[in-house]
Amino acid sequence: MKLIILDHYSQASEWAAKYIRNRIIQFNPGPEKYFTLGLPTGSTPLGCYKKLIEYYKNGDLSFKYVKTFNMDEYVGLPRDHPESYHSFMWNNFFKHIDIHPENTHILDGNAVDLQAECDAFEEKIKAAGGIELFVGGIGPDGHIAFNEPGSSLVSRTRVKTLAMDTILANARFFDGELTKVPTMALTVGVGTVMDAREVMILITGAHKAFALYKAIEEGVNHMWTVSAFQQHPCTVFVCDEDATLELKVKTVKYFKAPPQVNRKGCIYSTNFGM
Repeated sequence: MKLIILDHYSQASEWAAKYIRNRIIQFNPGPEKYFTLGLPTGSTPLGCYKKLIEYYKNGDLSFKYVKTFNMDEYVGLPRDHPESYHSFMWNNFFKHIDIHPENTHILDGNAVDLQAECDAFEEKIKAAGGIELFVGGIGPDGHIAFNEPGSSLVSRTRVKTLAMDTILANARFFDGELTKVPTMALTVGVGTVMDAREVMILITGAHKAFALYKAIEEGVNHMWTVSAFQQHPCTVFVCDEDATLELKVKTVKYFKAPPQVNRKGCIYSTNFGM
């Protein structure tokens, strides 16, 4: 596990985008070998997506041979609703790059059989060869995707009822009206993300500081589902200074030390030679 601490949100976003870019380039994807990328929604990854779009437009990166799998989708929200995660991904990322629509995978929250939709999503991930890099964000209560506090740490893609804290946090996207916020969602499980060969979790802002503390300094706890990634062999947490406010000084100093190569061969560095 590695914690990358940058001064500001913009720097954390750029670090994450460069890491994704470099992983895709190093993988050297092609018609017979696609790079599989897990993606989140929400406000945190927007800066990262903007930088990835910039790399594409500058000719530094192509998504032609990339397959994506999104973490979650609301249940019952029309696909073309401005706050659906289908709309979010296309408006903020997919329509600005050269990814083929058939290579983007987002759960259908309007499927007739929701659990069958979840099971099929797991099978699509397996058919793609698993996820190379799963990028995620968290809520202030430490949930990843919609794996709310109390979720199983070995869970798979399924239907979840949203916690009131999540509904309150997402109300800002629905004109501040709680009655407009969906109360259920389809989400990948903690176990689904843990199966990825690499996991990168973006945590920014003082309002996420206690969740980062729980993820880094305390033990694995199903009430803080992000803490499960302490046990993943290749996890990198990317945060800004504000998110470290609850961490001990010695913890911050340890992770700000020169980059290391862990025994699994995961390389984390804030210097990309640029």
